[in-house]
Amino acid sequence: MSVRDRVLRTCWAALLALPLALFTVPQSASAASLTQVTGFGSNPGSLSMYTYVPDHLPSGAPVVVALHGCTQSASDYYSHSGWPKYADLYGFALVFPQTSSANNANSCFNWYQSGDYTRGQGEALSIKQMVDYAKTQYGSDPSRVYVTGLSAGGAMTSVMLADYPDVFAGGSIDSGIPAGCATDLSSGLTCEYNPVSKTPQQWGDLVRGASGGWSGPWPRVAVWQGSGDSTVNPANATESRDQWTNVRGIGQTPSSTTTLTGGTTQDVYNDANGDPAVETFTVSGMAHGLAVNPGSGTDQCGTTGTYYLNYICSSYYTAKFWGLDGTSGGGTGALPAPTGLTVTGTTDTSASLSWNAVSGAASYTIYRGGTRTGSTTSTSYTDTGLASGTGYSYTVAAVDSSGRAGAADAAVTATTTGFPPQCFTANNYDQVAAGRAHQSGGYTYANGSNQKMGLYNTFTTHTLEETATGHYVIADSGCPA
Repeated sequence: MSVRDRVLRTCWAALLALPLALFTVPQSASAASLTQVTGFGSNPGSLSMYTYVPDHLPSGAPVVVALHGCTQSASDYYSHSGWPKYADLYGFALVFPQTSSANNANSCFNWYQSGDYTRGQGEALSIKQMVDYAKTQYGSDPSRVYVTGLSAGGAMTSVMLADYPDVFAGGSIDSGIPAGCATDLSSGLTCEYNPVSKTPQQWGDLVRGASGGWSGPWPRVAVWQGSGDSTVNPANATESRDQWTNVRGIGQTPSSTTTLTGGTTQDVYNDANGDPAVETFTVSGMAHGLAVNPGSGTDQCGTTGTYYLNYICSSYYTAKFWGLDGTSGGGTGALPAPTGLTVTGTTDTSASLSWNAVSGAASYTIYRGGTRTGSTTSTSYTDTGLASGTGYSYTVAAVDSSGRAGAADAAVTATTTGFPPQCFTANNYDQVAAGRAHQSGGYTYANGSNQKMGLYNTFTTHTLEETATGHYVIADSGCPA
C-alpha cells in the first residue's frame, strides 16, 4: 500500500468515527439506473430489454424507446446519448432494446429482414411487446409513446413507425434508412450506400402498406443526418423526409428554416394547421453518428465516443419536437383527458363506450389495452371483433385539430358476454382422462362436437377449445379461434 493510500485510509477511519449526528454521507438524488427486464413477452426477435425509470415517476408519463446502432449495446446508448438526462428533467420512462451477435454478426437490428421488419413478427414485435410491458408496468401514457435510434437503430425506428403508427406518437430517425427500402441484406447495403430513388408517393405507400390499414393520426417524425456521413448516404435523410411528409399529406418545401448550434440546419414542415409534422436536422460536416454536445446546459447532453460526435444535442431538440418538455412542440396536445368514460353495453364480441365531450377536440382516439384500436369524431364508440367472456381495458384521449392527442383518461374495463373460451393442449389419452374427450373403438372424439381426434394413445396431441360448457372443438390452427 502506498503512503498516499495509508493516509487516505487513516483520514476516512477518523471521519467514520465521528458521531452520525455530526457527519452524514449525502445520498444520491436518484437511485434509478439501467435495469434489465425479462419476461416482457414472447419475444420472437430474441432481443433483450433494458429500462431507465426515474425515481418516483408518476403513472401517465410518456415512454421513449431508444435503439442502439451496430456494434453498440443498450448500455452504450444509455451512457452516451443523453436521453437519461431528459428522462429525469422532463419525467418519462426509457426503454433500451438490445440485439446481439447471435441475431446479427455486427449486433445490428435486422431492419432489412422481412421476418423482423413486418408488423407482428420478429424484432418489430419484440420491441412492441417492450412498449406494452412499459405501459402496464409503469402506467405509461399510451398516447405519448416515442421511438428513436441511430444507424441500424434509426432504420429500425423507421420500421417501428411504419409498422405501429397506432403505438407511436412520434419518432426520430438518426442517420437511418427510410421504411421499406430493403427486403434483404443485398438491398439493405444498396439503400445504405446508394439510396433508392422513389417519389414521395411511393415512399408514403410503403408506410401505408406496412401499418395494417391504419388511417391516422400519423406520428410526427424528426430526421437527423450528418452531411459528411460516408456510412449512411445523406440522401437517405431526404428520402425519409419525402416519406413522412407524404404520409402526413404535406409538401416537401420547408415551412421555415433555422440555423442552430454545431453547424446544424433545421427545416420544419408544417401540417395544414400550421403545426410541425416533420422536421429535418442537417449537421454540416458531421460523419456517421449521433450528435451530442456534452455540458451542463439544458440544451447540452451526452458524452463523446465512437459514433457519438460533438456537434449538438440531438436528444434535446428531439424531446422538444415531441413536446416532452411540456411545450406543444409536437408531442401531446394541451387537451385534457375526457371525463365520464363509461361502458354502455357489451355483446359476445363487442363493447360500447361513451364519454363527455372535450372542448376543442376534433376527434377522439380509443385505446384497448394501451394500443390504439380506433378513432371517432363522436363521444361514443363500439369496439368489435372481441372474444366472448373476456375483459378488456379501455382509455380515450381527445385529439385536437392538428392531430395531437391529449392526456388519456382513467381506464375502464368492459367484459364481453358469453362463455369465455378456454384452450387445452394434451395428448389424446390425457384429454380423455381430463373429461374433454372420450374414446370408442380405439379412437378419440372431442366431447360435445364429437370431432375425431385420431387414435387413443399418448402419441397423438391436439388442442381443444371449450366453446361452451362441456363442448369442445379441435383448435390446432389457433386457440381461441
